[in-house]
Amino acid sequence: MHEHPAVLLMAYGSPTSLDEVGEYLRQVRGGRLPTPEEVERLQDRYRQVGGQTPLLKITLAQAKVLEAKLQSDGFDSKVYVGMKHWHPFIEDVVKKIESDGDQGIIGFALAPHYSKLSIGGYADAVRRGLARTGRSVPFTMVESWHNQQSLLTALSRRVREGLEKLNEPSKAVVLFTAHSLPKKSVADNDPYWSQLQETSQLVASKSGIKSWDFAFQSAGHPIESWMGPGIKEKITELSVRGFRELLVCPVGFVSDHLEILYDLDIEAKGYAASLGTRLERTASLNDDPEFINAIASRLRPLLSREIVIA
Repeated sequence: MHEHPAVLLMAYGSPTSLDEVGEYLRQVRGGRLPTPEEVERLQDRYRQVGGQTPLLKITLAQAKVLEAKLQSDGFDSKVYVGMKHWHPFIEDVVKKIESDGDQGIIGFALAPHYSKLSIGGYADAVRRGLARTGRSVPFTMVESWHNQQSLLTALSRRVREGLEKLNEPSKAVVLFTAHSLPKKSVADNDPYWSQLQETSQLVASKSGIKSWDFAFQSAGHPIESWMGPGIKEKITELSVRGFRELLVCPVGFVSDHLEILYDLDIEAKGYAASLGTRLERTASLNDDPEFINAIASRLRPLLSREIVIA
C-alpha cells in the first residue's frame, strides 16, 4: 500500500508492427473500419520509419525516471503507463492500479497543452476504466503544464543547440508546431491555441531568437476542416519571404513518434527541400531529466494534498 496516489502517464499509443496498423487505425477512429487504402497509406509511413516507433519504449523510460525522481522527493507513488489508442490501454491499466490497492490516481497526459478534445479524451478514458472497477477511486487530472519552467528551459536549450547546427543561425527562423485538431471539435473558448502561443512566446524569449513563427502539423483530411495555418503552407510562406533555413521546434509533442519521425523528418523536410529550403528540427524531450523534472514539478502540489474524485 502506497501513502501517495498512483501517477498514470498517458500517451496516444502506437502499433508495434505493420500487421497491427489496421486495428490501431480502427481504435483511433472510435471503432469505424478504415479502408484498405487508408491502412496501406499508414503502413507505408510506419514502414519508412522502420516498421514501428519507439513511443512505448520512451514512455516506459519516462515513467521509470519519473518514479525515481518522485521517490527522491519523498513521494512513494508508483508510476504507471497507459495508452489512449493501443496497448497497454488506459482502461486496462486503471484496473491494474485499482487491484494494486493504490489510494488514488493522478492522470498526466504527455501533452503540455489543454484541449477538451485531446486531454479531455484521456480523462474520459480513465473514468471509463474506473467505472469498470465499480469502485470510487479518487481521481484528478492534470489539465495543462505548458508554462512549467523546466519544460521551457529544456525546450529553449534545444532551440539554441538546433540553431548552432545551421549554416547561418542569425538568418534562420524557428517554427514552433503542434498537432492540428478538427475545427468543428474545438470550442471557441478552448485554450489550446492560446496555450500554444504562450509556450512558443516564452521559449522564443528564453532562447533569445530573433525570428519565429507557428504552424499546425499532422492534420487529417480534408485539411481545410482542421486548425491552421498548416506546416506546408507556413514553409511555403517563409520560403517565399527568403528564409533558406528553418528550425522546427514541435512544442506540442514530447516524444519521438510518427508525427515527429515521419511528418517532420521525412515529409516536412522533403517538402522544404523541394522549395530550396533546409529544414531541421529540435531533439525530442523523451526521458531528459530536465523534462522529467517539469512533470515532477507539476505533480508535487497534487501529491502533497488529498485528491478528490473528479
